[in-house]
Amino acid sequence: MRFVDFVSLAAQLFEASGVIVMVVGAAVSVAFVVRDARGARQANPYRQLRQYLGRAILLGLELLVAADIIRTVAEAPTLRQVFILGLIVLIRTFLSFTLEVEIDGRWPWQQRPRAEDRAGPPRV
Repeated sequence: MRFVDFVSLAAQLFEASGVIVMVVGAAVSVAFVVRDARGARQANPYRQLRQYLGRAILLGLELLVAADIIRTVAEAPTLRQVFILGLIVLIRTFLSFTLEVEIDGRWPWQQRPRAEDRAGPPRV
């Protein structure tokens, strides 16, 4: 097996794993929300589903970006291929960034609220 074939196989495996993570993540997200909705947690199911699903999509996007980088670097990249890779990474990074904001409800540079700030006023 030549090195180029090995790298191409690695890129395909990364792509497949990215898709699998998103598909399995969607199924597991629905299962978690159904479980939590029927249990004692009683959280907002729509918000929970968005958070679980967003995390699965983020991980899948990271794997797809890795596959694109591997594929472009493995070949003898032309300027056109590097430009296309840059656009793909830029778009996927923007998607990842907006999903992260959507999941956490804050900008990445903002501090996480402390536990006592989230708890609200003390109960009497």
